[in-house]
Amino acid sequence: QVQLVESGGGSVQAGGSLRLSCAASGVTYSTYCMAWFRQAPGKEREAVAVISPAGSHTYYADSVKGRFTISRDNAKNTHYLQMNSLKPEDTAMYYCAAGLVPLCGVVPGPRSRYNYWGQGTQVTVSS
Repeated sequence: QVQLVESGGGSVQAGGSLRLSCAASGVTYSTYCMAWFRQAPGKEREAVAVISPAGSHTYYADSVKGRFTISRDNAKNTHYLQMNSLKPEDTAMYYCAAGLVPLCGVVPGPRSRYNYWGQGTQVTVSS
């Protein structure tokens, strides 16, 4: 049974930092594209950052480039999202996802290619 478990969300003031973690089990982790998506109230779920299986390619949404960093540790079956210089518009539920995505890390790929999802962790940034 595949499980993705996020941790690290919370409430911070604008300009602050948070680090999200996603621990995976039940998959051959090193073969999967791993991603972070987010969904704010009333908005569609969007890809924030994506990392290729070996970690050699990363994709970032324009809105987070230069502020967020995705990484993975294949020995620990875990990937991370370091979020710096947080803004109120970063407030959302953050989800980790895993899938077999062509050109992973070059393009985000459609949500339909991500077979497995975590339960979500809330990030709230106050001004």
